[in-house]
Amino acid sequence: MRVINNIGMAVPDILIPQNGTDLKKWAVIACDQYTSEPDYWDNCTKEAGDAPSALNLVLPEVYLGSDKEQQKLDSIASTARRYLDENILQDLGTGFILTDRSTSLHPSRRGLMAAIDLEGYSFEPGNKNICRATEGTVLSRIPPRIRIRANSPLELPHIMILIDDPEGITIEKAFSMAEAEGIRPLYDTDLMLGSGHITGTFIPDGSAIAESVVAGLTKLKADNEDGLLFLVGDGNHSLASAKAHWENIRAGLSDEEKLTHPARYALAEIVNIHDKGLDFEPIHRVVFDVSAEEFVASAKEFFKDAGIEINSSSDDKQSFVVVSADGEDVKISLSNPPHTLAVGSVQMMIDSMGLKCDYIHGEDSVRKLAVSGNTGILVPAISKDTFFATVEKEGVFPRKTFSMGEAFEKRFYLEAKIIE
Repeated sequence: MRVINNIGMAVPDILIPQNGTDLKKWAVIACDQYTSEPDYWDNCTKEAGDAPSALNLVLPEVYLGSDKEQQKLDSIASTARRYLDENILQDLGTGFILTDRSTSLHPSRRGLMAAIDLEGYSFEPGNKNICRATEGTVLSRIPPRIRIRANSPLELPHIMILIDDPEGITIEKAFSMAEAEGIRPLYDTDLMLGSGHITGTFIPDGSAIAESVVAGLTKLKADNEDGLLFLVGDGNHSLASAKAHWENIRAGLSDEEKLTHPARYALAEIVNIHDKGLDFEPIHRVVFDVSAEEFVASAKEFFKDAGIEINSSSDDKQSFVVVSADGEDVKISLSNPPHTLAVGSVQMMIDSMGLKCDYIHGEDSVRKLAVSGNTGILVPAISKDTFFATVEKEGVFPRKTFSMGEAFEKRFYLEAKIIE
Protein backbone atom coordinates (compact mmCIF):
# COMPACT_ATOMS: atom_id res chain seq x y z
CA MET A 1 0.00 0.00 0.00
CA ARG A 2 1.20 3.49 -0.84
CA VAL A 3 -0.30 6.35 1.17
CA ILE A 4 -0.93 9.67 -0.62
CA ASN A 5 -1.74 12.09 2.16
CA ASN A 6 -2.47 15.22 0.14
CA ILE A 7 -5.49 13.64 -1.55
CA GLY A 8 -6.76 11.54 1.35
CA MET A 9 -6.27 8.10 -0.16
CA ALA A 10 -3.89 5.20 -0.72
CA VAL A 11 -2.98 2.90 -3.58
CA PRO A 12 -4.20 -0.38 -2.07
CA ASP A 13 -3.06 -3.99 -1.98
CA ILE A 14 -6.05 -5.71 -3.59
CA LEU A 15 -7.18 -9.34 -3.32
CA ILE A 16 -9.32 -11.10 -5.91
CA PRO A 17 -10.38 -14.76 -6.27
CA GLN A 18 -7.73 -17.07 -7.65
CA ASN A 19 -7.75 -18.13 -11.30
CA GLY A 20 -10.42 -20.71 -12.00
CA THR A 21 -12.94 -19.31 -9.51
CA ASP A 22 -16.41 -18.92 -10.99
CA LEU A 23 -16.75 -15.15 -10.62
CA LYS A 24 -20.43 -15.23 -11.51
CA LYS A 25 -20.99 -17.27 -8.34
CA TRP A 26 -18.41 -15.30 -6.36
CA ALA A 27 -19.69 -11.76 -6.92
CA VAL A 28 -22.94 -10.71 -5.16
CA ILE A 29 -24.81 -7.43 -4.96
CA ALA A 30 -24.51 -4.85 -2.15
CA CYS A 31 -25.94 -6.05 1.16
CA ASP A 32 -28.36 -3.11 1.44
CA GLN A 33 -30.34 -4.04 -1.68
CA TYR A 34 -33.64 -5.98 -1.84
CA THR A 35 -34.04 -5.54 1.92
CA SER A 36 -37.73 -6.50 1.82
CA GLU A 37 -37.36 -9.23 -0.81
CA PRO A 38 -35.91 -12.39 0.78
CA ASP A 39 -36.67 -14.33 -2.42
CA TYR A 40 -33.90 -12.40 -4.16
CA TRP A 41 -31.35 -13.51 -1.57
CA ASP A 42 -32.67 -17.07 -1.63
CA ASN A 43 -31.95 -17.05 -5.37
CA CYS A 44 -28.44 -15.74 -4.69
CA THR A 45 -27.85 -18.65 -2.34
CA LYS A 46 -29.06 -21.13 -4.96
CA GLU A 47 -26.91 -19.47 -7.63
CA ALA A 48 -23.74 -19.58 -5.51
CA GLY A 49 -24.32 -23.12 -4.26
CA ASP A 50 -21.26 -24.61 -2.57
CA ALA A 51 -18.80 -22.56 -4.64
CA PRO A 52 -16.58 -19.90 -3.02
CA SER A 53 -18.71 -16.76 -2.86
CA ALA A 54 -18.64 -13.27 -1.42
CA LEU A 55 -22.16 -14.08 -0.22
CA ASN A 56 -20.47 -15.97 2.61
CA LEU A 57 -18.48 -12.89 3.64
CA VAL A 58 -21.26 -10.29 3.96
CA LEU A 59 -24.53 -9.89 5.86
CA PRO A 60 -27.48 -9.03 3.60
CA GLU A 61 -29.63 -6.56 5.51
CA VAL A 62 -32.74 -8.57 4.70
CA TYR A 63 -31.62 -10.81 7.58
CA LEU A 64 -31.24 -8.05 10.18
CA GLY A 65 -33.33 -8.89 13.21
CA SER A 66 -34.02 -12.44 11.98
CA ASP A 67 -32.85 -15.83 13.24
CA LYS A 68 -30.28 -15.88 10.44
CA GLU A 69 -28.49 -12.68 11.51
CA GLN A 70 -26.34 -14.16 14.27
CA GLN A 71 -25.75 -17.36 12.34
CA LYS A 72 -24.32 -15.42 9.42
CA LEU A 73 -22.33 -13.08 11.65
CA ASP A 74 -20.73 -16.09 13.35
CA SER A 75 -19.65 -17.68 10.07
CA ILE A 76 -18.26 -14.66 8.20
CA ALA A 77 -14.92 -14.38 9.99
CA SER A 78 -14.16 -18.11 9.89
CA THR A 79 -15.03 -18.28 6.21
CA ALA A 80 -12.80 -15.28 5.45
CA ARG A 81 -9.84 -16.91 7.19
CA ARG A 82 -10.48 -20.19 5.38
CA TYR A 83 -10.56 -18.41 2.02
CA LEU A 84 -7.19 -16.83 2.87
CA ASP A 85 -5.67 -20.06 4.20
CA GLU A 86 -6.78 -22.01 1.12
CA ASN A 87 -5.52 -19.27 -1.23
CA ILE A 88 -9.00 -18.79 -2.68
CA LEU A 89 -8.13 -15.09 -2.57
CA GLN A 90 -4.88 -13.98 -4.23
CA ASP A 91 -2.91 -10.79 -3.60
CA LEU A 92 -2.37 -8.69 -6.72
CA GLY A 93 0.11 -6.40 -5.02
CA THR A 94 -0.15 -2.62 -4.83
CA GLY A 95 -2.18 -0.95 -7.55
CA PHE A 96 -5.52 0.27 -8.83
CA ILE A 97 -8.20 -1.63 -10.71
CA LEU A 98 -10.12 0.05 -13.54
CA THR A 99 -13.67 -1.34 -13.59
CA ASP A 100 -16.16 -1.23 -16.44
CA ARG A 101 -19.75 -2.28 -15.65
CA SER A 102 -22.45 -2.83 -18.26
CA THR A 103 -26.15 -3.50 -17.65
CA SER A 104 -29.32 -3.72 -19.70
CA LEU A 105 -29.76 0.02 -19.09
CA HIS A 106 -26.22 1.29 -19.70
CA PRO A 107 -23.43 -0.10 -21.90
CA SER A 108 -20.68 1.24 -19.65
CA ARG A 109 -20.01 2.74 -16.21
CA ARG A 110 -16.33 3.18 -15.45
CA GLY A 111 -14.69 3.24 -12.05
CA LEU A 112 -11.41 3.06 -10.15
CA MET A 113 -10.74 0.79 -7.18
CA ALA A 114 -8.69 2.68 -4.58
CA ALA A 115 -8.52 3.12 -0.79
CA ILE A 116 -10.03 6.09 1.03
CA ASP A 117 -8.23 7.48 4.10
CA LEU A 118 -10.83 7.31 6.89
CA GLU A 119 -9.05 10.10 8.74
CA GLY A 120 -10.19 12.39 5.93
CA TYR A 121 -13.82 11.16 5.93
CA SER A 122 -16.72 12.33 8.06
CA PHE A 123 -20.47 11.76 8.04
CA GLU A 124 -21.12 14.67 10.44
CA PRO A 125 -23.34 17.29 8.76
CA GLY A 126 -21.55 20.48 7.77
CA ASN A 127 -18.00 19.09 7.96
CA LYS A 128 -15.32 20.35 5.57
CA ASN A 129 -13.35 17.13 5.16
CA ILE A 130 -11.85 16.00 1.87
CA CYS A 131 -14.31 13.05 1.85
CA ARG A 132 -17.90 13.65 2.98
CA ALA A 133 -21.13 11.75 3.37
CA THR A 134 -24.00 12.86 1.18
CA GLU A 135 -26.89 11.60 3.30
CA GLY A 136 -27.93 11.32 6.90
CA THR A 137 -26.73 8.10 8.53
CA VAL A 138 -29.14 5.49 9.91
CA LEU A 139 -27.10 4.61 12.99
CA SER A 140 -28.95 1.33 13.61
CA ARG A 141 -27.39 -0.10 10.45
CA ILE A 142 -23.82 0.38 11.62
CA PRO A 143 -23.34 -2.04 14.58
CA PRO A 144 -23.73 -5.30 12.59
CA ARG A 145 -21.15 -4.12 10.07
CA ILE A 146 -18.76 -3.09 12.83
CA ARG A 147 -19.08 -6.58 14.34
CA ILE A 148 -18.11 -8.06 10.99
CA ARG A 149 -15.06 -5.79 10.70
CA ALA A 150 -14.01 -6.44 14.30
CA ASN A 151 -13.70 -10.17 13.66
CA SER A 152 -12.94 -10.61 9.98
CA PRO A 153 -9.49 -10.07 8.45
CA LEU A 154 -11.10 -8.84 5.22
CA GLU A 155 -13.29 -6.07 3.90
CA LEU A 156 -15.34 -6.39 0.74
CA PRO A 157 -16.69 -3.01 -0.33
CA HIS A 158 -19.85 -1.94 -2.08
CA ILE A 159 -18.83 1.68 -1.48
CA MET A 160 -18.89 4.01 -4.49
CA ILE A 161 -17.17 7.38 -4.16
CA LEU A 162 -17.96 10.27 -6.49
CA ILE A 163 -15.55 12.80 -7.97
CA ASP A 164 -16.51 15.92 -9.93
CA ASP A 165 -14.35 15.58 -13.05
CA PRO A 166 -16.17 17.17 -16.03
CA GLU A 167 -13.09 17.02 -18.25
CA GLY A 168 -12.32 13.36 -17.54
CA ILE A 169 -8.72 13.89 -16.47
CA THR A 170 -8.66 11.00 -14.00
CA ILE A 171 -10.63 7.81 -14.69
CA GLU A 172 -11.42 8.44 -18.36
CA LYS A 173 -7.80 9.34 -19.06
CA ALA A 174 -6.61 6.18 -17.29
CA PHE A 175 -8.88 4.04 -19.48
CA SER A 176 -7.57 5.75 -22.63
CA MET A 177 -3.99 5.10 -21.58
CA ALA A 178 -4.73 1.45 -20.75
CA GLU A 179 -6.43 0.94 -24.11
CA ALA A 180 -3.52 2.59 -25.94
CA GLU A 181 -1.09 0.24 -24.19
CA GLY A 182 -3.26 -2.78 -25.02
CA ILE A 183 -3.61 -3.86 -21.38
CA ARG A 184 -6.06 -6.75 -21.11
CA PRO A 185 -8.61 -7.07 -18.30
CA LEU A 186 -7.66 -9.07 -15.23
CA TYR A 187 -11.22 -10.35 -14.88
CA ASP A 188 -14.19 -10.43 -17.24
CA THR A 189 -17.46 -11.93 -16.04
CA ASP A 190 -21.23 -11.87 -16.16
CA LEU A 191 -22.98 -11.06 -12.88
CA MET A 192 -25.67 -13.22 -11.31
CA LEU A 193 -29.44 -12.80 -11.67
CA GLY A 194 -29.32 -10.67 -14.81
CA SER A 195 -27.26 -7.84 -13.33
CA GLY A 196 -25.01 -7.31 -16.32
CA HIS A 197 -21.29 -7.71 -16.87
CA ILE A 198 -18.06 -6.34 -15.40
CA THR A 199 -14.40 -6.21 -16.35
CA GLY A 200 -11.47 -5.17 -14.18
CA THR A 201 -8.02 -4.09 -15.38
CA PHE A 202 -5.15 -4.05 -12.91
CA ILE A 203 -2.90 -0.97 -12.95
CA PRO A 204 0.29 -1.54 -10.90
CA ASP A 205 1.54 1.23 -8.66
CA GLY A 206 4.42 3.18 -10.15
CA SER A 207 3.16 2.81 -13.71
CA ALA A 208 2.50 5.84 -15.89
CA ILE A 209 -1.23 5.19 -15.66
CA ALA A 210 -1.18 5.06 -11.86
CA GLU A 211 0.79 8.30 -11.69
CA SER A 212 -1.69 9.91 -14.10
CA VAL A 213 -4.55 8.94 -11.78
CA VAL A 214 -2.79 10.51 -8.79
CA ALA A 215 -2.02 13.66 -10.79
CA GLY A 216 -5.65 13.95 -11.92
CA LEU A 217 -7.02 13.64 -8.39
CA THR A 218 -4.42 16.09 -7.10
CA LYS A 219 -5.54 18.67 -9.66
CA LEU A 220 -9.24 18.18 -8.82
CA LYS A 221 -8.42 18.73 -5.15
CA ALA A 222 -6.40 21.87 -5.89
CA ASP A 223 -9.18 23.33 -8.06
CA ASN A 224 -11.76 23.15 -5.25
CA GLU A 225 -11.36 25.95 -2.71
CA ASP A 226 -13.81 24.19 -0.38
CA GLY A 227 -11.34 21.32 0.08
CA LEU A 228 -13.82 18.71 -1.14
CA LEU A 229 -12.65 15.88 -3.40
CA PHE A 230 -14.74 12.79 -2.60
CA LEU A 231 -18.46 12.39 -1.94
CA VAL A 232 -19.96 9.08 -0.88
CA GLY A 233 -22.43 8.04 -3.57
CA ASP A 234 -23.27 4.52 -2.36
CA GLY A 235 -22.30 2.61 0.76
CA ASN A 236 -22.34 5.50 3.22
CA HIS A 237 -23.17 3.12 6.07
CA SER A 238 -20.33 0.79 5.12
CA LEU A 239 -17.88 3.68 5.11
CA ALA A 240 -19.31 4.96 8.40
CA SER A 241 -18.84 1.48 9.86
CA ALA A 242 -15.27 1.38 8.59
CA LYS A 243 -14.65 4.76 10.22
CA ALA A 244 -16.09 3.61 13.56
CA HIS A 245 -14.05 0.40 13.44
CA TRP A 246 -10.89 2.35 12.63
CA GLU A 247 -11.49 4.70 15.57
CA ASN A 248 -11.83 1.68 17.87
CA ILE A 249 -8.50 0.29 16.63
CA ARG A 250 -6.70 3.65 16.49
CA ALA A 251 -7.00 4.15 20.24
CA GLY A 252 -4.52 1.32 20.86
CA LEU A 253 -1.91 2.23 18.24
CA SER A 254 1.29 4.25 18.33
CA ASP A 255 1.53 7.39 16.18
CA GLU A 256 3.70 5.50 13.70
CA GLU A 257 1.32 2.55 13.50
CA LYS A 258 -1.62 4.87 12.86
CA LEU A 259 -0.08 6.09 9.60
CA THR A 260 -0.13 2.77 7.76
CA HIS A 261 -2.55 0.45 9.56
CA PRO A 262 -4.67 -1.24 6.85
CA ALA A 263 -7.95 -0.60 8.71
CA ARG A 264 -7.38 3.15 8.24
CA TYR A 265 -7.92 2.82 4.47
CA ALA A 266 -11.24 1.58 3.11
CA LEU A 267 -11.42 -0.03 -0.31
CA ALA A 268 -13.93 1.71 -2.58
CA GLU A 269 -14.79 2.28 -6.22
CA ILE A 270 -14.34 5.88 -7.36
CA VAL A 271 -16.70 7.02 -10.14
CA ASN A 272 -16.90 10.31 -12.04
CA ILE A 273 -20.32 11.86 -11.40
CA HIS A 274 -20.35 12.90 -15.06
CA ASP A 275 -20.04 9.31 -16.32
CA LYS A 276 -22.84 8.73 -18.85
CA GLY A 277 -23.55 5.32 -17.33
CA LEU A 278 -24.37 6.83 -13.95
CA ASP A 279 -27.99 7.77 -13.29
CA PHE A 280 -29.32 9.21 -10.08
CA GLU A 281 -32.48 7.38 -9.06
CA PRO A 282 -34.70 8.31 -6.13
CA ILE A 283 -35.00 6.04 -3.11
CA HIS A 284 -38.69 5.59 -2.45
CA ARG A 285 -40.47 4.64 0.77
CA VAL A 286 -42.88 1.91 1.78
CA VAL A 287 -44.80 2.53 5.00
CA PHE A 288 -46.07 -0.58 6.76
CA ASP A 289 -49.37 -1.11 8.58
CA VAL A 290 -50.82 2.15 7.23
CA SER A 291 -53.27 2.25 4.33
CA ALA A 292 -52.96 4.84 1.57
CA GLU A 293 -56.18 6.46 2.72
CA GLU A 294 -54.83 6.78 6.27
CA PHE A 295 -51.51 8.12 5.02
CA VAL A 296 -53.15 10.78 2.83
CA ALA A 297 -55.42 11.83 5.70
CA SER A 298 -52.39 12.16 7.97
CA ALA A 299 -50.52 14.11 5.27
CA LYS A 300 -53.36 16.62 5.07
CA GLU A 301 -52.94 17.28 8.77
CA PHE A 302 -49.13 17.22 8.85
CA PHE A 303 -48.75 19.55 5.84
CA LYS A 304 -51.72 21.79 6.62
CA ASP A 305 -49.42 24.83 6.83
CA ALA A 306 -47.35 23.78 3.81
CA GLY A 307 -49.93 24.59 1.12
CA ILE A 308 -50.93 20.99 0.51
CA GLU A 309 -52.93 20.13 -2.61
CA ILE A 310 -54.23 16.70 -3.67
CA ASN A 311 -53.87 15.63 -7.33
CA SER A 312 -52.89 19.11 -8.45
CA SER A 313 -52.23 19.54 -12.16
CA SER A 314 -49.44 22.02 -11.43
CA ASP A 315 -45.85 20.86 -11.94
CA ASP A 316 -44.13 23.83 -10.31
CA LYS A 317 -44.70 22.69 -6.73
CA GLN A 318 -42.83 20.14 -4.67
CA SER A 319 -44.67 16.83 -4.99
CA PHE A 320 -44.63 13.12 -4.27
CA VAL A 321 -46.96 10.23 -5.11
CA VAL A 322 -48.78 7.92 -2.69
CA VAL A 323 -49.33 4.37 -4.02
CA SER A 324 -52.11 2.20 -2.63
CA ALA A 325 -52.86 -1.51 -2.75
CA ASP A 326 -55.60 -0.97 -5.32
CA GLY A 327 -53.25 0.87 -7.67
CA GLU A 328 -54.87 4.28 -7.29
CA ASP A 329 -52.08 6.87 -7.12
CA VAL A 330 -52.53 10.11 -5.19
CA LYS A 331 -50.28 13.08 -5.99
CA ILE A 332 -49.51 15.33 -3.02
CA SER A 333 -48.17 18.81 -3.84
CA LEU A 334 -46.75 21.38 -1.43
CA SER A 335 -46.44 25.08 -2.24
CA ASN A 336 -44.63 25.88 1.03
CA PRO A 337 -42.74 22.66 1.85
CA PRO A 338 -40.87 22.20 5.13
CA HIS A 339 -37.79 20.89 3.29
CA THR A 340 -36.12 21.85 0.02
CA LEU A 341 -36.46 18.28 -1.29
CA ALA A 342 -39.67 16.25 -1.51
CA VAL A 343 -37.96 13.26 0.04
CA GLY A 344 -37.00 15.45 3.00
CA SER A 345 -40.58 16.58 3.52
CA VAL A 346 -41.82 12.99 3.33
CA GLN A 347 -39.20 11.78 5.78
CA MET A 348 -40.08 14.54 8.23
CA MET A 349 -43.67 13.28 8.26
CA ILE A 350 -42.65 9.63 8.62
CA ASP A 351 -40.28 10.43 11.49
CA SER A 352 -42.76 12.72 13.22
CA MET A 353 -45.46 10.06 13.18
CA GLY A 354 -43.10 7.22 14.14
CA LEU A 355 -44.16 5.15 11.13
CA LYS A 356 -42.38 1.91 10.25
CA CYS A 357 -40.89 2.21 6.78
CA ASP A 358 -38.32 0.72 4.44
CA TYR A 359 -36.23 2.42 1.78
CA ILE A 360 -36.90 0.93 -1.64
CA HIS A 361 -35.01 1.15 -4.94
CA GLY A 362 -37.22 1.03 -8.03
CA GLU A 363 -40.85 1.90 -8.66
CA ASP A 364 -41.75 -1.69 -9.50
CA SER A 365 -40.59 -2.88 -6.08
CA VAL A 366 -42.60 -0.15 -4.38
CA ARG A 367 -45.77 -1.17 -6.20
CA LYS A 368 -45.11 -4.82 -5.40
CA LEU A 369 -44.84 -4.04 -1.68
CA ALA A 370 -47.81 -1.63 -1.53
CA VAL A 371 -50.29 -4.38 -0.67
CA SER A 372 -53.03 -4.76 1.95
CA GLY A 373 -52.36 -2.23 4.65
CA ASN A 374 -49.01 -0.97 3.32
CA THR A 375 -48.46 2.28 1.42
CA GLY A 376 -45.85 3.15 -1.20
CA ILE A 377 -44.43 6.65 -1.59
CA LEU A 378 -42.70 7.63 -4.84
CA VAL A 379 -40.35 10.62 -4.65
CA PRO A 380 -38.61 12.48 -7.52
CA ALA A 381 -34.93 12.16 -8.35
CA ILE A 382 -32.38 14.86 -7.55
CA SER A 383 -30.08 16.46 -10.13
CA LYS A 384 -26.49 15.24 -10.28
CA ASP A 385 -25.45 18.42 -12.12
CA THR A 386 -25.75 20.46 -8.91
CA PHE A 387 -24.90 17.62 -6.57
CA PHE A 388 -21.45 18.70 -5.34
CA ALA A 389 -22.47 22.35 -5.04
CA THR A 390 -25.54 21.40 -2.99
CA VAL A 391 -23.50 19.38 -0.50
CA GLU A 392 -20.93 22.16 -0.21
CA LYS A 393 -23.69 24.67 0.52
CA GLU A 394 -26.22 22.70 2.59
CA GLY A 395 -24.38 19.66 3.94
CA VAL A 396 -25.83 16.15 3.83
CA PHE A 397 -29.10 15.28 2.15
CA PRO A 398 -31.82 13.55 4.18
CA ARG A 399 -31.01 9.88 4.75
CA LYS A 400 -31.75 7.56 1.85
CA THR A 401 -32.40 10.39 -0.62
CA PHE A 402 -30.94 9.00 -3.82
CA SER A 403 -29.58 5.89 -5.45
CA MET A 404 -27.02 5.67 -8.19
CA GLY A 405 -28.90 3.58 -10.73
CA GLU A 406 -31.48 0.86 -10.29
CA ALA A 407 -31.10 -1.85 -7.65
CA PHE A 408 -29.58 -4.43 -10.03
CA GLU A 409 -26.98 -1.87 -11.18
CA LYS A 410 -25.47 -1.55 -7.70
CA ARG A 411 -21.88 -2.46 -7.06
CA PHE A 412 -21.16 -6.16 -6.59
CA TYR A 413 -18.69 -7.46 -4.02
CA LEU A 414 -15.72 -8.80 -5.97
CA GLU A 415 -12.42 -7.33 -4.73
CA ALA A 416 -11.23 -7.52 -1.14
CA LYS A 417 -8.55 -5.99 1.10
CA ILE A 418 -6.85 -7.05 4.32
CA ILE A 419 -7.81 -4.84 7.28
CA GLU A 420 -5.99 -6.62 10.14
